[in-house]
Amino acid sequence: MWFQYSEWRDEQNLSRMKFEDLMRLFSQLLVQANGDAGQALSWLTHLDERYHLFSDKPGQGLGDFIEWLKQQGYLKDNGGGVFQLTSKGNRRIRQDSLDRIFSSLRKGPAGDHSTPDTGQGVERLSETRPYRFGDAPSNIDFSASISNAIKHHGLDQLRLNEDDLEVYETEHLASCATVLAIDISHSMVLYGEDRITPAKNVALALAQLILTRYPKDKLHVLIFGDDAREVKVEDIPFIQVGPFHT
Repeated sequence: MWFQYSEWRDEQNLSRMKFEDLMRLFSQLLVQANGDAGQALSWLTHLDERYHLFSDKPGQGLGDFIEWLKQQGYLKDNGGGVFQLTSKGNRRIRQDSLDRIFSSLRKGPAGDHSTPDTGQGVERLSETRPYRFGDAPSNIDFSASISNAIKHHGLDQLRLNEDDLEVYETEHLASCATVLAIDISHSMVLYGEDRITPAKNVALALAQLILTRYPKDKLHVLIFGDDAREVKVEDIPFIQVGPFHT
């Protein structure tokens, strides 16, 4: 007789896991629908009819998924079957784009923008230098400082003066300004080829990367066709191609 052991998961947990997977698909549909939640849900309905994405089991249907979206705060029900993408849903779209395009970044070390210079920063280096007024006490190298005090004053009259102190150097971290420019001219859908959706996906991913990993950086988003203008990061999913030229 054979026994196989596995983690027990109830139907509610299974539904939640499946809805998380479907949310990534729904995020992509929202980008293609220019942020129109109603259109994205309509496409999701057609996909379900063809590929049976949802189950007939209680709590695992399309209606349950819509309720889950509202409970999670991704969609707002304006009544009459009209749904609106919320700010939390907007952030989720950016995060899903980042996970999809830049998932390999998780294997690399975390950090900020490095420069060749030492200076104000949080990354401690192995090198030390004499203490200067304004240096953070947390960066004091006490072993080297006490050693300096012994050399200067001897063990019998041991005292720690300011000129005995040594501090660790820290890596200087710089902030950056980034401009994302998105082409909304007719060439982005020329000959029936959708180029605007991949462009928006990359912009969403880059925006989320900068906002979460480099919060001190400045980020600007420009759209250009016949002319150029700045839009908010939250407006990226709603960007549409117009009858413009570049």
